[in-house]
This record gives sequence, structure tokens and C-alpha cells, in this order.
Amino acid sequence: MKKRVSVTFLLLAVFFSVFLILANLLEVKIVDLGFMTVTGGLIVFPMSYIINDCIVEVYGFRAARFTIWLGFFMNLLCVALIQVAMALPADATWGGQDAFVATFGNSARILFASFTAMVCGSMVNAYVMSKMKIGQGGRHFSLRAVASTVFGETVDSLVFFPIAFWGILPTSTIVALVLTQAGLKTLYEIIALPVTIRVVRVLKRREELDVYDYNVSYRWWRIFDF
Repeated sequence: MKKRVSVTFLLLAVFFSVFLILANLLEVKIVDLGFMTVTGGLIVFPMSYIINDCIVEVYGFRAARFTIWLGFFMNLLCVALIQVAMALPADATWGGQDAFVATFGNSARILFASFTAMVCGSMVNAYVMSKMKIGQGGRHFSLRAVASTVFGETVDSLVFFPIAFWGILPTSTIVALVLTQAGLKTLYEIIALPVTIRVVRVLKRREELDVYDYNVSYRWWRIFDF
């Protein structure tokens, strides 16, 4: 019999993909907070980690792995279609082609760095969350939610910034960006933790699920083992 997924899980997967796409699009916005500079993607990207935590906690690692790859391919499709749109000839009466290209024409290097970092960071986040749940016997959700984000966001930043900016920015600047982004995104997770806890409780009650990943393969490429 074919496996069925609930509407709730479907909505979580959709939101996960949308937040990843939005984060990629909003990265072009540079935000000056006065005491530091960040990218616009910061306002939505941590939401993907919060959803990732909820999926691992309720549905298990295999569901999270499938969702991560789904988000990756939807993001890739979005970028591919944007590239096609940029390549199409602009109407002579429309003067926004240069602005359109400047906004959406991310370099191949940036896109490769973003996609690679997303998969690595999200998978590490899911793995740590899953293993800690087993080790803690399902207790201390707050601890593993924060700990998994620290590991996931650190890996994400360690992958993204060197690939994207090595040879362009000084090493000290790259290190500062890694620490700042990982720290801010983890802080985001901590601030949102009361909401995350509530959402997880509602999901477990609604879905009547609380999966523990015993005897589960953690190989990243097993997309359809779900």
C-alpha cells in the first residue's frame, strides 16, 4: 500500500520550501542594523530550521530528509526559471531589465554556495535533533532544538561563506560573518522557542505521532526512504 502523508505535514513541507526560496531571494538585500550588517534573508531563513526541528521531532529524520531535498529542488527550479526569465528579451517600453538582472542575477558561485550550505546545514540539524531525542528519551526538547540549530547553522555558515567569498573578502571578515550569522540565527531560534514548543505539542496531538528514529539510515541521499 502506498504511504499517505497528512495535510499538516504537507503544509509544513510547503512552508519549508517557501522559506528557503524567500531566503535565497532576500539575500540580495543588505541590511544595516547600526551595529552590524546582515542580509535580508535573515528574517526568514531561521524559520526553515524551526520547521525542520518540528518535522524531526514529530515525523522523524526520514520525513525531514525528504523535506530538505524537496526544498532544495524547489529552490533550484525557482532559480532556473528566474534565469530563463532574465534571458528572455525585454520589451522596448519596459525600462526595468537592468534592475531585474541586478536583483535576481546572483552569480553561479553564490547559488552553489547557498544550495550546498542549505543541504549540509539542514541535514546536520536534523541528524543532531534525531540522535539527541533518542539519547534523551524524548525529554528536553528545548535543549536539542537549540543544540541542533547551533550545529546546523554553524555548518551552514562554514560552508556558505568560504565558498561564496573566499578570495574576495579577507579571511578575518569571513570568520566574522560565520560567527555573526550562526549566532544571530541561533538567537532567533531561542526567541522563537516558546512558539516552537507549542507547535510541536499541537502537532503531536493532532497527528498522534512521536517518532523515534531507531534503525533508521542517516544517509543523506536516500531521498525516497520515507
